Amino acid sequence: MAGLVGKFAGKAPAPRKGMASPRLSEKAFKARYKQQFVDPAFEPLAQSIEQIASIAWQAYADSRKSPITRKAGPAFSDPDYDLSVDWIAAHEAVLQAQRRYEDLTVPPRLLIINGSSRSEHTCPGEMSKSFRLAEIARETIDKETKLAVEILDLSRLASEYGRNIHPCKACFSTAAPLCHWPCSCYPNHSLGQVQDWMNEIYPIAAHGVMIISPVNWYQVSSPVKLMMDRLVCADGGNPDPSLTQGKDAAKAKEVELAGWDYPRHLAGRLFSVIVHGDVEGAENVRHSLADWLRFMKLSPAGPSAELDRYIGYWKPYATSHEELDADETIQEEVRNAARSLAEAVVERRSGRFRQIGIGLEDPRQK
Repeated sequence: MAGLVGKFAGKAPAPRKGMASPRLSEKAFKARYKQQFVDPAFEPLAQSIEQIASIAWQAYADSRKSPITRKAGPAFSDPDYDLSVDWIAAHEAVLQAQRRYEDLTVPPRLLIINGSSRSEHTCPGEMSKSFRLAEIARETIDKETKLAVEILDLSRLASEYGRNIHPCKACFSTAAPLCHWPCSCYPNHSLGQVQDWMNEIYPIAAHGVMIISPVNWYQVSSPVKLMMDRLVCADGGNPDPSLTQGKDAAKAKEVELAGWDYPRHLAGRLFSVIVHGDVEGAENVRHSLADWLRFMKLSPAGPSAELDRYIGYWKPYATSHEELDADETIQEEVRNAARSLAEAVVERRSGRFRQIGIGLEDPRQK
């Protein structure tokens, strides 16, 4: 890294440009905007909808990403920079969560993440096995420990109105400081990219995190992957958007090449990973999840806390829940994973936890 900084000292490379513009004409924008009102019940309000569409078009034409802002204040490098009030609220929630995480007078917390998008409340018509495994883990912790535990149910992305995790825009790959912690890409009101769930997910006060994911085409599920991508800002992200004057790519390159320390905002937390499949890929998916968490400097809770198994291997999907009912071994292994995570959290809080395994090194810091 030092060699690259020296090579470009005083002269950051210009951002590369040349992609086709995605900008829409007013007609195309309004046609797309009105698609959310196709229900005939909206027909009596057609004139009002046209007025609203005109306001939305003007916001789009003017690129009013953050229509409500306030001055950053003395805690930031540029106190006069206009920060989005949405981002400020997310930033303050992250700081509060970190204080709770560090407060030894507060009982430790565990977070269990159900990564399946399947839900009985939408098209699949049935709960997922991931949800059932999450409930087994939660019940074990509730019955056997004094730790607080909550479930983050990512299936709500597909079943609840107004739940979104928008895709990562890969600001980090332009320059690390362009990726803000928490993410400032959303909400983008001018593009209609609102109702982003990540601002509620970023404030991770938990001391231990368990991720439970099915195998979807040799990968983690779509909700888990969206969450993973958006957590890039937790691994090296810039906590001061005024430092880069918002999304100024050229400025961000200068800042990175002047020296960037890649702060690890979630470092030190413990993790458990459970991956289940029905055909192929469970081991590789478990490895990819665990490697990602290690790269962010989270610590594995122990060998029994990382699990990949098959439920109903190459058997009919219609009886997959019955296969889980009969598989008492995997149920007990999930309980053991939950116990391992809980025990590791308690030991770390008492100072007795010994680092297990070796985390991946960040090549940028060599």
